[in-house]
Amino acid sequence: MKVKDIMQKKVISLRPDNTYEEAVKILYNNDITGAPVIDEEENLVGYVSEKDLFNILYPYYKSYYEHPEIYTDFEKREDKAQEIKYQPVERFMNKSPLTIEPEMFVMSAGAIMLAQRIHQFLVVEKRKVVGIISREMIYRTIFKKNFNL
Repeated sequence: MKVKDIMQKKVISLRPDNTYEEAVKILYNNDITGAPVIDEEENLVGYVSEKDLFNILYPYYKSYYEHPEIYTDFEKREDKAQEIKYQPVERFMNKSPLTIEPEMFVMSAGAIMLAQRIHQFLVVEKRKVVGIISREMIYRTIFKKNFNL
């Protein structure tokens, strides 16, 4: 079975100039954990996950250890969201997301997900996002096929 056989073809995406706030709203309102970032020509240029968005609210380890007093006021840390809400996605997106091709075998995609500890892949053909596949989609398909579910 190939990735193209089970991938979700409708993919919600972001643009590099979308703001942090817009990215949060798009992921939240669509109940998704991440989205590709595509340019004007519909080419993949990055990826933003809810984890990326959440990590921005916290200090880098080096910053924390240099000035822990700044980062231990957790109410103040919540204000960080207000400080960054208008920053563009291109400032914090993953510029080199892992991708796979539609012709890859599903079991191979699943193995890479487990090895890399990721939950989903963008499916890309000629720099264009043609789908998305998640670990859940893979295991549900495999279990349904092999255990008569």
